[in-house]
Amino acid sequence: MYNELVDTNLSSRELIRNLRSTMKVDGCLPESVAWQTFVELRRRGEPDANELFIGTLRNLHSRRCIAGMDLPCADHLTDEHRLVEDVFLADLWKAYKKCIKNNRTGPAQQLLRDIEERINEAN
Repeated sequence: MYNELVDTNLSSRELIRNLRSTMKVDGCLPESVAWQTFVELRRRGEPDANELFIGTLRNLHSRRCIAGMDLPCADHLTDEHRLVEDVFLADLWKAYKKCIKNNRTGPAQQLLRDIEERINEAN
C-alpha cells in the first residue's frame, strides 16, 4: 500500500527525536516522514504525538512559504493517508499533500488548521 519511510523498530524516544529534527528522506515529502512517524507514535500511545506532529507540520509549512526553500514537492506515497482509521483525517491529509504538491500554501494552511482541530477532537 505504501513505502515505509520510518523505521518502526526505533524506540519511541528516537522517533520523537527524529520528528523534532524533521527527518529527511531523499526525493519524498518531509511531511510524509512526519505523518508516518506520527501514525507510529500514536499507535504506541505516545501522549505528545499530536502536539509534536502539528509543530513539525507548522515548521515545514513555514519553510515552504519562504521563497527559495528547497523542499521536495513530489508525492510518491499517494496512499499513505490510509494509515489512519479516521476517514475524515485521512481525507484532510490527502488534500493537504495535494496542496503542498501544487505549491498552494494558502489552502494548505487552512487544511493544517483543520488537521489540528480533527486530531485534537480525537483526544
